[in-house]
Amino acid sequence: MPDCLPKEAKQEDDLVFKVGLIGTGFWSEKHLRAWQRIPNAQIAALCNRSKEKLLRKADEYGVPHDQLYSSLEEMLERADIDIVDIVTPPETHLELVKLAAKAGKHIMCQKPFAPSYEEAEAIVAAARQHGARLMVTENWRWLQPIQLIKQVMESGVLGSIRVARFIHSDYFTERMKPGANLPQPFLTKMPKLMFYEMGVHWYDTWRFLFGDPKRLYAETRSFSPNVVGDDSGVVTLGYDDFYGLMDICWVTRRELTGPIIEEQVDARFVEHFVIDGDRATLKMYGSEGKIVLIDNDGQESVVAERTELDHEESHYRLQSHFVDCLTSGRPFQTSGEDNLLTLRLAFATYESSEKRQVVHFD
Repeated sequence: MPDCLPKEAKQEDDLVFKVGLIGTGFWSEKHLRAWQRIPNAQIAALCNRSKEKLLRKADEYGVPHDQLYSSLEEMLERADIDIVDIVTPPETHLELVKLAAKAGKHIMCQKPFAPSYEEAEAIVAAARQHGARLMVTENWRWLQPIQLIKQVMESGVLGSIRVARFIHSDYFTERMKPGANLPQPFLTKMPKLMFYEMGVHWYDTWRFLFGDPKRLYAETRSFSPNVVGDDSGVVTLGYDDFYGLMDICWVTRRELTGPIIEEQVDARFVEHFVIDGDRATLKMYGSEGKIVLIDNDGQESVVAERTELDHEESHYRLQSHFVDCLTSGRPFQTSGEDNLLTLRLAFATYESSEKRQVVHFD
């Protein structure tokens, strides 16, 4: 199977970027493990309000205890860092980016980028005002199966795209019962849940593969009593020459194969992708993520017997890309400006569903 790490992600040996990470919660592990593997990066400082979490992460990743901070202001004032890696909730991003940009730091900011489109625009404007380089931490396009699908599409073997169908399944929100061990308990209280928290992943990936749609229509629902927000929905995406469909559900038993035994309620995502071209069809299916091509004679060829949603590796690819772009001056794939287009689709999903109308994009 091809190496999914982009060729441009090779760094020069004589330049090391010192990273200060803020937000040492659940997903910070992925960031920190990736930074450890990148030769041109060094974890120099950590920031979090919880002293217990700070000490635990510091000991695990070899960060000196005198480089632990309870506020970003303190870390910016005292730590010797080049990069601020923001791994905090969306509502904190505007203020944190403003502080980091004013201090002249490069910025990597977790998704979802902002709780509203207007706030996302303000974040981009703040970075631009101070000349800060800002990238949104969108790792889904860097996952192994997505990188392989992109390679197939760029090869031209599919021909002209006719229809793209993406199916994402889990029996997730029904398992978020009161008293359950939830690594991310905030999910139960989010009024915009699936197409916001995860939708930015799907829409960024969709744009990575197919470009920007011209219109969108959505139906969303909230079925589980354990969550406030949406946990099922269907979206159609219109282009000049083809259309796409997203079928997303966190209350389906479609992929269950037996009893669920778990200590904590983690996601168990299974994704299927079917892309029909006029020359061939690409299929990614099953929990094993097998990818095949089917030609006009019905002959099947295997692209990959197995792929996985390799989140840790995707962060390594993403963060290597970030460092390479800082070194080379090349643009980020998921810059703040680019992510505005992704957020536009996420928020349009709710607008369309609420109004029962198609949303058109200029």
